[in-house]
Parts: sequence; C-alpha cells; structure tokens
Amino acid sequence: MKFLKKITIISVLFFVFQGNTLADTPHYLDFKYILNQSEAGKKGQKSLKNKLDSGVAKLQKKEKAIQEEEKNIIKQKKVIAVEEYKKKVNELRNKVSALQKERSTLLKTVADERSKMRSKLLKNLNPIIKDYMQQKNIRMVIDKKNMLLADENLDITQDILKLLNAKLKSIN
Repeated sequence: MKFLKKITIISVLFFVFQGNTLADTPHYLDFKYILNQSEAGKKGQKSLKNKLDSGVAKLQKKEKAIQEEEKNIIKQKKVIAVEEYKKKVNELRNKVSALQKERSTLLKTVADERSKMRSKLLKNLNPIIKDYMQQKNIRMVIDKKNMLLADENLDITQDILKLLNAKLKSIN
C-alpha cells in the first residue's frame, strides 16, 4: 500500500512538472557572438581598431626616428667626447622609455574604451532579453560559453541579435 502511494505521488509530480518543461528549460545565447556581430558592436570595434591603428602608426614613426638617432650616435661615438656621448645615450634611453610608456598608455586606453563599450552594449541588451523572456515565457537564459551541450532549438542568439540590431544601431 505504501509503495503504491509513493508511485502515485511520483507519477502526479512527474505529470505536473512535465506540462511546463518548455518554459522551465533554460535557453541559451552566445553573448560573444552578439557583441561581435551586432551592428553596434561592429561599429564600436571598427572605431577602436582605427584608434589603435592610428596610435600604433604614430608610435612606429617615433620608433624609426629613435632608431635613426641611435645610428647617428653610434657613428659619432669616436668623434665626440665621452661625456657628450654618454649624455646623448641617456637622452636616447629617456626617449625609448617615454615611447614605451606612450605605447602602454595607448593599449590601456583602448582596453578601457573596449570595456566601456561592452558594458554599454550589455546595458542595452539586458532589457531586450528580459522582454524576450516575458514574451516567450522563458524563465532562464544562460551564456553559451558556460554550457557543455544543449539542444540547438534552445538557442535564442539569432532572435536576440535581430532585436538588438533593430533597437540599437550604434553604441554612441
């Protein structure tokens, strides 16, 4: 008798929870794909790439100038006094140090801007995901990178990407 009661309770619970499986099943999306493939994300990446490329080009020009100066100092080594030579070498070292600081500043600035753009994009993405979840009666969304394996029918990446592109054309 007790065994029959347990089976009945388990069966009832199984059928009750079976009715809401689609809504209770976690869906997933690929945040990285959305950040890289959305119109706003592509524009942001393009502007960051342009800024980085122009900064690197300026640094390369300065680096070539420093290399030329180094060659000139080496050529003058035997002609100028030892004290003058040491003074020029120290000035050159200071220029190299300043160039390295400038390079690290450029990289840090671009990384900070990338982080800000990403947070702005995610800030605009969250309400879109919440609305989509309410419309489709979804209770949980997980990032694809945290998953091992899932049914492709639970992937909502393309739907969210379309909604984001319709709502947000640029991060700025």
